[in-house]
Amino acid sequence: MRMMKMALIALAALLLGSASALAITVKKRTEAPGLPPQIWAVAGDFCAIKNWHPAVADCVEEKESDAVLRTLTLKDGGKIKEKLTGTEDQGYSYEILESPLPVKNYKAKLWLEVDDEPDRAVIYWQADFDASGASDEDAKEKITTILADGVKGIKQQAIAAHDAREAAAGGAPTKDRDEDEDDADK
Repeated sequence: MRMMKMALIALAALLLGSASALAITVKKRTEAPGLPPQIWAVAGDFCAIKNWHPAVADCVEEKESDAVLRTLTLKDGGKIKEKLTGTEDQGYSYEILESPLPVKNYKAKLWLEVDDEPDRAVIYWQADFDASGASDEDAKEKITTILADGVKGIKQQAIAAHDAREAAAGGAPTKDRDEDEDDADK
């Protein structure tokens, strides 16, 4: 009986402890022309973010022991230090180590998948975090904007690369270049 009480107390502590961790999730997605390997070739390098995210002015990648780190310099002068935590064929995951953002325990994943339509891919960016120094709503709004701007930036890179491939093959530019599509809010 005493053993069962101890097990229940341990389970309750585990559930309560994990309920507060990573309490907020933001996930953004958009579709773009090209197959995942083609899009990943222009957007997938850990420091390629400086080429596709409108808030990032520079990215410096370095190794510390076995860890790959990147330091982002934002256009407003802020700096974010991140650690690569995993890689896939067309995806990677990372965590924020230092940041002026109102978050803690920030873990994120950026990845691509094949879309249902031919010659298209789906770009996903998901972050899990706790608010820190701001309300949950304010932290969520800030991260939502960052991720939405990011998937839109990758889409722009994908369109440019797709159009270059089409031009080389004698084809027409991508139709959705001028669409005011805001599917990054999905």
